[in-house]
Amino acid sequence: QGQLVESGGGVVQAGGSLRLSCAASGQTFRNQVRGWFRQSPGKEREFVAGTSWSGAITRYADSVKGRFTIARDNDKNMVYLQMNELRPDDTGVYYCAADRQHNYISAAQADYDYWGQGTQVTVSS
Repeated sequence: QGQLVESGGGVVQAGGSLRLSCAASGQTFRNQVRGWFRQSPGKEREFVAGTSWSGAITRYADSVKGRFTIARDNDKNMVYLQMNELRPDDTGVYYCAADRQHNYISAAQADYDYWGQGTQVTVSS
């Protein structure tokens, strides 16, 4: 069984940056679509960003386009989310996920098979 573990969350002031990391173990996930989702207080979990297995294709939620960048290093079995120009409404628990079934980047959380435990990101105003 594979496992995903996120790290890099924390508290940052508005306008600041954070870099989230997602480490995979037990299974490589190298050939799978990977995604980042977040859940803000009182809201449902939402898609943030996704990357194809090679990293050549990426997809972003409109709310983070131009501010967030997803990247992957298949040699290290890692996926990253660089978050710049953070805003208070970016606050939430951020989850990384892997999709074994599809060869396109889905924004639907139901399409992802493996999930990490989440890391908290808090952006203060």
